[in-house]
Amino acid sequence: MNNKEGFFHKLKSLLGQSDSKKPSKYQYFILVFVLGVAFMLVSNLFSSKDNQTNDIVPTSSSSSNESTEVFKQEKGEKTGSISDYEAEYENQLKEVLETISGVGNVSVVVNVDSTETKVVEKNTVTGSQVTKETDREGGKREVEDQSTDEQVVIIQEGEKEVPIVVQTRKPEIRGVLIVAQGADNIHIKKTIIESVTRVLGVPSHRVAVASKKMKEDE
Repeated sequence: MNNKEGFFHKLKSLLGQSDSKKPSKYQYFILVFVLGVAFMLVSNLFSSKDNQTNDIVPTSSSSSNESTEVFKQEKGEKTGSISDYEAEYENQLKEVLETISGVGNVSVVVNVDSTETKVVEKNTVTGSQVTKETDREGGKREVEDQSTDEQVVIIQEGEKEVPIVVQTRKPEIRGVLIVAQGADNIHIKKTIIESVTRVLGVPSHRVAVASKKMKEDE
């Protein structure tokens, strides 16, 4: 009670009133206005503190191994250039096709897209962070942030570091042209196309077969 009376005495002294005089309407208005402003300031203070408290969930991570295509071999390396692959395919097809009955004097042109492709081992680490937020109206929401980090697995080989190669893929063949005697026969032409598509694993629309003209006797 003494504290409350002391508080009101201070207010009266600020308003210029003594115990014997009653406060005027104007002074009551000032008192109500001061109390209202103080209440609003205290309310905003607590509300802002609630908005700034976000719960951070520890980041969870997992590791896995993953393979991916990387650099292609350049010309002059042990695997050979594009022209070396094309020449190898051409020689093999010519040798095989000339053994087919009714087929002779075969010429082959093979067009490859690139040299071989190496697939290397990769470590993939994924993490996620969840942030919980609360607004002034009491609404809650969660914001999730995910991250992925990939690194090629490197090993020491002699004096240099090299990636771990898990697979080597042959170059993709863009097109094949076969010119041979006997290809004017529809059955022989069909046999040539089926042989090339099965051996090289290319679709039939990438294989063209034409009949070679006979050389005139001298």
